[in-house]
Amino acid sequence: MRRPHLVSNLKTALVTGGARGIGYSIALHLLQSGYRVLLADCDARAGATAVRRLSPKGDVVFQPTDVADDADVDRLFAELARKFRRLDLLVNNAGMGGFGKPVEKLSPAEWNRTLGVNLTGAFLCTRRAVPWLRKTRGVIVNIASTRALQSEPNAEAYAASKGGLVALTHALAISLGPAIRVHAISPGWIDTRPPGHRPKLRPTDHLQQPVGRVGKPVDVAELVLFLADSRSGFITGQNFIVDGGMTRKMIYLE
Repeated sequence: MRRPHLVSNLKTALVTGGARGIGYSIALHLLQSGYRVLLADCDARAGATAVRRLSPKGDVVFQPTDVADDADVDRLFAELARKFRRLDLLVNNAGMGGFGKPVEKLSPAEWNRTLGVNLTGAFLCTRRAVPWLRKTRGVIVNIASTRALQSEPNAEAYAASKGGLVALTHALAISLGPAIRVHAISPGWIDTRPPGHRPKLRPTDHLQQPVGRVGKPVDVAELVLFLADSRSGFITGQNFIVDGGMTRKMIYLE
C-alpha cells in the first residue's frame, strides 16, 4: 500500500497539461532532478498512463483538471495540499491549438474556449499557487509560443492567448517579485508526436530551421529546469524563445 505523503523538504512541482508532449517531458526531467510532481490534465486516461510510465522515476501524482474551470483548479490545489503540502514550481503548460478558421467564421465560444484554456487557466492556477510559492520563494514558468510574436493565417485566438500569456508573465514578475520569479518560454516547432509516428518528418522540415533540426520536448524541459534553479536567480519577467532560430530568419518567396 502506498504510504501517505508527509511534509517534506523535497521540492515539488505542479505541471499542467502534463499527460503528453512538452508537459510530459517537463515532468520526466523534473522527476529525474529530484522533484516530486503533481500532474494536471483534462485527459484522465492519458494522465493515468503518464503516471504509470513516470512512477519509476519518482514521486508523481495525477489530478484530472480542466484549467479553465475554477472549481477544477480548486480541486487541483486541494490535491496538492493533501498529497505534497508544498510547492516550489508551477509550470503553466496546459494549452490548446486554434481552430484554423477564418476570423469571420470563428465563433465566440471557440474564441473564449481557447483563451480560457491558454490564458485564463494560467491565471487561475497562478492565483492559487502564489501563497504556496511565497513560502518557498518559488518560480512560475508559463509555456507560451512563438505565435505570440508572429502568425500563420487563421490563428487569431491562439495568437491572442499566447500573446496575453507573455504579457501576463512580465506583469506577474513585477507584482510578485522578489519572492517569486516568473518566466515565459515560447517554443517554435517542437515535434511532440510519439516515437515511430508516421509520416516521418522530411529533411526539409529540419533544414528550414537555422539550427538544422526540428525541436524536441527535451529542448523546452531543459530550459524549465534552468529557470527553476537558483542559477537563474537574476532572471525574471523574460520570454525565452526556443525555436531553432526561426523567428530570426527572413523568408522571401522565390
